[in-house]
Order: sequence, then structure tokens, then C-alpha cells
Amino acid sequence: MKTPYDILGVSKSASQDEIKKAYRKLAREFHPDRNPGDATAEERFKEVQGAYDTVGDDEKRKAYDSGGNGFPGFGPGGFNPGDVNLGDFGDLLGGLFGRRAAQQPRQRPQRGADFEVPVRLSFEDALRGIETKVAVEVDASCRTCHGSGAEPGTAPTLCPVCNGRGVLAESQGLFAISQPCPRCRGNGTVIEQPCRTCRGSGMERRTRRYSVKIPAGAKTGTKIRLKGKGAPGEAGGPHGDLYVVTEVEPSKRFHRWGNDLVVDVPVTYPEAALGATVEVPTPEGGRVSLKVPAGAHDGKLLRLRGQGAPMLTGSGKGDLLARVKLAVPAKLSKKEREALEAMQKASHDDPREELFD
Repeated sequence: MKTPYDILGVSKSASQDEIKKAYRKLAREFHPDRNPGDATAEERFKEVQGAYDTVGDDEKRKAYDSGGNGFPGFGPGGFNPGDVNLGDFGDLLGGLFGRRAAQQPRQRPQRGADFEVPVRLSFEDALRGIETKVAVEVDASCRTCHGSGAEPGTAPTLCPVCNGRGVLAESQGLFAISQPCPRCRGNGTVIEQPCRTCRGSGMERRTRRYSVKIPAGAKTGTKIRLKGKGAPGEAGGPHGDLYVVTEVEPSKRFHRWGNDLVVDVPVTYPEAALGATVEVPTPEGGRVSLKVPAGAHDGKLLRLRGQGAPMLTGSGKGDLLARVKLAVPAKLSKKEREALEAMQKASHDDPREELFD
């Protein structure tokens, strides 16, 4: 059976420096971060870690060489399951499995975050729909260090405090409690020369531009989803989504009520009293005829079907609501005044009579 020296590839008479050098080389080669999803490399890393925990320390090495159990499971003849006892069980978990257990949440692929970006539209563009571009600042892999966080020409090294495990085991009686290493913050590696661009984070902010189609009939708060254009995922997880949220500028002429549009239509007193046919503007810039019934009062809504805003769901349009606004002239000609005075004398209706009933 293999001894710790066999696993590390050194002789039994090797110095502690030689043992440490061999361990670091093998740990770097089989580290889980460099071999994601490779079960063989993971087992090899555990084996190397266990061997180093046995002979990498002078006291434990002396105990092992003298025939004692310097590390659970290793004796002079190799690995022996019978040598594992309850008192060593916590250290076994902390030493062999603590690093991987601490890393497991990070290794599980996670979907990236969603982004929202506003886009401002004119009233007319929102009604007819347009294609526009949006700029988004996102985190992406650093172009200088390619995501390693280390200055080009250098590389992250094994953490000297936890020896690449990412955790430190603290004895608590029969068990050992593993805590993230304060030196490497659980990564197992440290960066001695951080990248000058990303300062060791491995990520940088970039501005990306995307084309987006705004559907006809969009209003303030309409969301358009761009799948996979959000933040990058972790550990190979999928990107999040980008949501473009519309902000529509108000119109000077039309007011929106859902899919209906309201427009104020000035009407003279004779037109309101006698009835008339007038022209009304449409949101597309055209004109449409509207029949004003005799006796129309100020504020009356007259409906023009299918002349409103396009519906986002399904086909069709809302209605155009023409609101009668009685136009009172600021100045009257002599003939106009005489005509109104004659009408006033001829009228017997008192519009204020109901106020005193």
C-alpha cells in the first residue's frame, strides 16, 4: 500500500522543504479549482492533502515514522481503515473534505443576475414602435489577466496559511470545526501581484450596446426581455436577462387611458348648439371626421372606434375619445354681439334654475 512519501513522490529521507515543494506542485496540479468536475483529480487532491498532513509537520512525521498514527488511516504500511477512530473523525473531515465542502456552494452553477435599463421614447415612437439601441455596463472577465486576477506573467499561488484548503480546522473536543481561511477568504489561493486593470478581482466593467425592438403601443413601464444579456453566471452558470423598461414622454395633444387616447376638440357655441361635423387629428398625423351632436355640452366624450393606441397583446387598437371643449371668443364683432344679444332675449331657459330647487 502507498505511504505518504509514495503519494508525494519523495523518499523517506526527504527534507521538510522537499516535502513541501512536492506537495505544492501536486496540490496545484490536482486542485479542484483547476479541475472542475474531475472526480479523479479531486480524489488525488484529497490523497495528496492527507499525505502532507501526515508528514508535512515535524511532530506528526516523527509519530508516523515511529509507527504511530500521525494521521488517521496512515501507518507505516499504508492506509488502514481500522486506524480511524472517533477522535480523529472531525480532523479527517476538516483536513480532507473541509476544503471541498467549503467550495461546493461556489462550484454549483448559479444563474447570473438580471439587469434593468431604461429607454426614453417620444409619444409617437412608442405608439408606432421602433428599433433602438441601449447601452449597459456589465461585469466581464478582465481582458488583461483573463479572469485570473493576477498580473500577466504571474499566477495565483497556494495560500501559505491553509495550504490550499481554503479552510482552517479548529479542534472542538471530539470534532473539528472548519472556518474559511482569513488569508485567502476560502479561495485556497492568494494573488501576490494583483492585475493592474482589475486589481485582483478578475472582472472589469464594460459597456455593451444591444439593439432592442420596442413594440407598437408601448407605454411607460413596458418591459422588453433580452434573454441571456444580463450578468454572467457563476461556476459556468447561465447569464441573467436584460430588461429594457420604457419611459414614454407625454404628448402635447393626446392623453392616454389604457389603449384609448383622449384629445380635446374645441367647438364653437353654434356648433355645439346646432350640431356640426368637425375634423379631429389622429395619433398617426392624419385627420378624421367627427360628428358633434346638437346640444353637446362642454366635456362630452365622443368615441371614434379603432383610432387609439395599438394593443400590446393581440391585434387591434383602442379608441380615440374626442372631448368637446366649448370655445368662447375673447372678442366679438358688432354683428356677433348683436346676434348673441338677440338670441339671449329670445331664450326663456334659465340654466341656473336647478341651483335653487
